[in-house]
Amino acid sequence: MNTLTRKLIMAATGLFLVFFLLIHFLGNTQLFLEPEHARESFNSYSAFLSGNPLIKVVSYVLYLSIIFHAIYALVITLKNNKSGGHYKKDNRAKSSKWASRNMGVLGTIVLIFIVLHFQNFWYKYKFGQVGLDPNGNKDLYEVVVTAFSQGWLVIVYVVAMFALGYHLVHGINSGIRTLGLFNPKFVRWTKAFALIYSIVICAGFALMPIYIYFTQN
Repeated sequence: MNTLTRKLIMAATGLFLVFFLLIHFLGNTQLFLEPEHARESFNSYSAFLSGNPLIKVVSYVLYLSIIFHAIYALVITLKNNKSGGHYKKDNRAKSSKWASRNMGVLGTIVLIFIVLHFQNFWYKYKFGQVGLDPNGNKDLYEVVVTAFSQGWLVIVYVVAMFALGYHLVHGINSGIRTLGLFNPKFVRWTKAFALIYSIVICAGFALMPIYIYFTQN
């Protein structure tokens, strides 16, 4: 598989993950509700997602996208390092953006965070001992509250969101260019969208554990 094909797969899977983050973020905003309402609403939402066949198909696409995105990111980074290309410390590297020069590091932090996130929530919800709420749904809300009662985990999530934010700003712009969707006339709008989207999504995700930690403890 040539470099262009790998970059196209990286861009396509990356932009799919960007879209998924928005949907995931909107669903999780229910965590900001009052605890009683949040428990009922969030657990009903989780039960709907876990029992919907279409969502299950989308979830498999999500898992594959994460795997392929991570694998091809690693392959491209190793090839760039070996050839002394993108990460070579010459004048181009000095003038390039910090996020662009550190996509490998940022991506690694995000990948570790994703594994931790799956272990704390998805795995426990699917295979762990999870109680039921008054409506008979698995009490994922209680799992979330228990997890975010740990200060160290809240800090990890906040740090990970900073890394994700930088990763998204560069990734969105790079993905749009790679897929040929970039138009020079709209370069400022594209950059503005990437920046605003990344700030809103990552700040929102970072505030969720902080909010739960200070309101539930």
